[in-house]
Amino acid sequence: MSDNKDPQVTPDIPASGEPGRVRRDTTAQVRSTLAKRYAAEKRFRFYGIAAICASLAFLVVLLTSIFIKGWPAFTHAYVKMNITLDADTLELSENPGAEELRAANYGGVIKKSLQEKFPEVKKRKEKKALYALLSNSGEYLLSDMVIANPDLIGQTIEVWLPADDETGALLKSNHDLSKPDTIVTRMSDQQIAMTKTLQDAGETDVRFNKTFFTAGDSREPEQAGIRAALIGSALTLLVTFLLSFPIAVAAAIYLEEFAPQNRWTDLVEVNINNLAAVPSIVFGLLGLAVFINYFHLPRSAPVVGGIVLSLMTLPTIIIASRAALKAVPPSIREAGRGLGASDQQVVWHHVLPLAMPGILTGTIIGLAQALGETAPLLMIGMVAFIVDVPQGFTDAATVLPVQVFLWADSPERAFVEKTSAAIIVLLVFLILMNAIAVLLRKKFERRW
Repeated sequence: MSDNKDPQVTPDIPASGEPGRVRRDTTAQVRSTLAKRYAAEKRFRFYGIAAICASLAFLVVLLTSIFIKGWPAFTHAYVKMNITLDADTLELSENPGAEELRAANYGGVIKKSLQEKFPEVKKRKEKKALYALLSNSGEYLLSDMVIANPDLIGQTIEVWLPADDETGALLKSNHDLSKPDTIVTRMSDQQIAMTKTLQDAGETDVRFNKTFFTAGDSREPEQAGIRAALIGSALTLLVTFLLSFPIAVAAAIYLEEFAPQNRWTDLVEVNINNLAAVPSIVFGLLGLAVFINYFHLPRSAPVVGGIVLSLMTLPTIIIASRAALKAVPPSIREAGRGLGASDQQVVWHHVLPLAMPGILTGTIIGLAQALGETAPLLMIGMVAFIVDVPQGFTDAATVLPVQVFLWADSPERAFVEKTSAAIIVLLVFLILMNAIAVLLRKKFERRW
């Protein structure tokens, strides 16, 4: 009698030991790919480290080049002279007044002293080369000394006068002046020989260049300084901060805490994000068209530069402030409301103080970005040649990046040193501002 039960369908079971072999095969496949994955991971890590090292190497090369070129600008060469303040040579009357003393022929007494040092110089061309060893700023130095003490008239005084920029570069280069053929300079062999004579007599010296920090711009490299640019940058940044900080923080508070979520606020947020990526020169064109041509504000003034830079900085500060406000935990807001505080009290008394470190960090970063801007300020005329230090927000001024731009376009070799030195000062300010931002964040940051 046949079995009526359905025959049991049995799967094709491999021979004895097959399941274990399958597991071993899978393990072998995984292990075989592990070597490739580890190798790929090592290559990826190597590429990352190589990229970081290359970036650091380029940065070191850049900074080293700037410091090597700019360091000589922080020193200046001087020549010791014995000046006879003869009234006849100075073309002074018996009882000269302040105006007459200021207009005296100080260049004549300096030239006479040089001729006494080098009596062998007779020809006109040779005398011109001799007089070119010293800067004409020595005349102003003597003028200040005589005006401060008129009793010096008729006396012989020992004074250190600033050397010309080419003479200074020669003295600061530490070249062997007895081998003029090995020296790259615009000075003639005769001028190099005269400089060597002064050096051998111990009548030359290289000192710290105070003029670089106390004077304004000049056509003569040895007289040019960054004081006017520094004051202009400070005034411009002050206007930028006073305008951008309160407006940006107020906008961030409204958008993050009070604004309803609708198409209008979405449009505003999109435009703020887009404005952060707009080229800076566009803001310069806006300032030229609106604030100068329409409102007739003074050109090349810190007030206009500050307004333009504040427009450029607003998106950065708004975005950073919103991120700082959003980082405050919702429990802070809920606790304030639970104690009966209104929405405004919650924001002003609880949320804003806790978000202030992040807001200040974003503000300082935005101001540091504004400090390095050049293009928008060129459009509003802050590229002017400024000698006098600005005394107010409406005086003609320039800023440090524009000063670097002007000096970089000058053909004199000494201005290359000035350019690099000004870049060093600018980098120091930027590093300090970023360090302040980090310290403020570390000091006031709270962790929840």
